[in-house]
Amino acid sequence: MGWNVEDMPDLSGRTAVVTGANGGLGLESTLALASNGAHVVMAARNQSKAQRAIALVESTVEAASVELVELDLGSLDSVRSAAARIRQSHPRIDILMNNAGLMAIPERSTADGFEMQFGVNHLGHWVLTAELLQPLIAAGTARVVTVTSTAHHLGRPVNPENPHLRGNYGAWKAYGQSKLANFHFALGLQQIFERAGVGAASLAAHPGLSDTDLQHVSVVETGGGSSQRLFHWLAGQTGMSAADGARSQLRAATDPAARGGQFYGPLWVTTGPPVPKPVLRRIGMTSSIDRLWTVSEAETGTSLTEEDVRAAREEGIH
Repeated sequence: MGWNVEDMPDLSGRTAVVTGANGGLGLESTLALASNGAHVVMAARNQSKAQRAIALVESTVEAASVELVELDLGSLDSVRSAAARIRQSHPRIDILMNNAGLMAIPERSTADGFEMQFGVNHLGHWVLTAELLQPLIAAGTARVVTVTSTAHHLGRPVNPENPHLRGNYGAWKAYGQSKLANFHFALGLQQIFERAGVGAASLAAHPGLSDTDLQHVSVVETGGGSSQRLFHWLAGQTGMSAADGARSQLRAATDPAARGGQFYGPLWVTTGPPVPKPVLRRIGMTSSIDRLWTVSEAETGTSLTEEDVRAAREEGIH
């Protein structure tokens, strides 16, 4: 028998932050975490949709403990404002689920001028994670789970000379780059935690082929092309439900046996129960992670180093 949400431990007294919690994988993760006793900070951009989501959680989960924080990952001002609000209310964060994302949309820019998919899927989460270091480290054994995709296998490492693919944009090329960035971010962050000597852990997860809001947004709200429509149709016909797709990130976030640096996904690639997947060590991956760190710090003006982790630990002590 495979792992299921019924195998989650009691999370009473723990705080989780879930990005994109107003739909799809994020909403299903929120429901599962709240059902097992966690207080869930639902971080989301679309506030009308988020209000409906929080009402659903409260009506579905008896005595659910949830709150809503506005977060637009396409605006670093919004990310920093959301992080400040979360820090003020929660001195300890046990789970940060970097879940929100966009898939294969036409070329667009964030409020800060970043290519939209790289900006939302990676750079926004980069800043959010960095801004929440103190409560994460204070939790002692916090987990940061970053959601990637099987498309990371098709992505190319970020090019410091043109991280936003200007003049060379392709919807799926940009998506692959952003999802590989998610994968590299999860691995690189674990290395930093280890070097800093803290108990926090960073893991990656992917949902396989799941029928979620991601396909709807890509096709309907952002005007995706024929390939996006095909993917949307396939997800509806053969994909797992959002609840099943969320199991990988939930296992990474809560399974006592999970360890930092692990990668969880469906057993049969696109479907099945969540299991640890091999972390394929591509040639040059270390240098690719280093380049991602250089680009992310330069683009956002926010560092995320072992020194930052140690400083966050010291701030928590004092």
